[in-house]
Amino acid sequence: MKIFFGPSSLGSYKEAFSNLVYFKEKNLSACEVAFTYGVYLKEKEAVEIGRKAKELKINLSIHAPYYINLNSNDKNKIENSKKRILDCAKIGHFLGAKKIVFHPGFYGKSTKEETFEKIKKEIIDLNEKIKKNNWNIELCPEVMGKKNVFGSIEEISKLSKECNCGFCIDFAHILARYKNKEFELIKKSFPREEWHCHFSGIEYGEKGEKKHRKTKTEEWFELFNFLKDLDKMITIINESPYHIEDSIEGEKIWREKFSGFGST
Repeated sequence: MKIFFGPSSLGSYKEAFSNLVYFKEKNLSACEVAFTYGVYLKEKEAVEIGRKAKELKINLSIHAPYYINLNSNDKNKIENSKKRILDCAKIGHFLGAKKIVFHPGFYGKSTKEETFEKIKKEIIDLNEKIKKNNWNIELCPEVMGKKNVFGSIEEISKLSKECNCGFCIDFAHILARYKNKEFELIKKSFPREEWHCHFSGIEYGEKGEKKHRKTKTEEWFELFNFLKDLDKMITIINESPYHIEDSIEGEKIWREKFSGFGST
């Protein structure tokens, strides 16, 4: 087993290089570049950042913009959503990033089955365009934390299998969406040897996720007690408001308390 820890933001182009060096000093080996409000890097900047990340052995991934809905009734919104994902794929290629995490969409007035088929169709089309451009990057629809949003464990698992795409297991979202931890369901649903994951503390109510919060030490222990017996390569991106601080703590707990099961 091998686990890579990292925060959910790299910062601006000017901040990126010093941030990467700091992450390395703190034993972090991953980072998700937050394009959540738009792709903010140019091709040349992405190449330079990617070169530095590779030098420091820090694996980069991307979180696509929040404004994505592959099940919209408006064709223009679907095309705009796909363009945002493809823009991420292009810059991700220059960054050397391997994963693009994104929120697939909403049920709206569609049934769950109709929503699945529509989103599946669009992801297959996106995969074809990514392949055509020779961008070595994988789409990873994310397990979502609100019950009225497409993205249950079962839906994301099925998408991954039928679209030949990746996935993002968000453990905080799972805690918010399901009454039970659902760890056994996760094992069965995602048999791949490589897992891309999100984690943080989370506040939730009857409808699921409300907001992310600082990750508690006991929450790290709970997660690691589940992961420790898995023979996988796992990336854990922390999305709390203290994502760098929490990533450092998580890596330290794993290294000091669970080193017999693997290390970074």
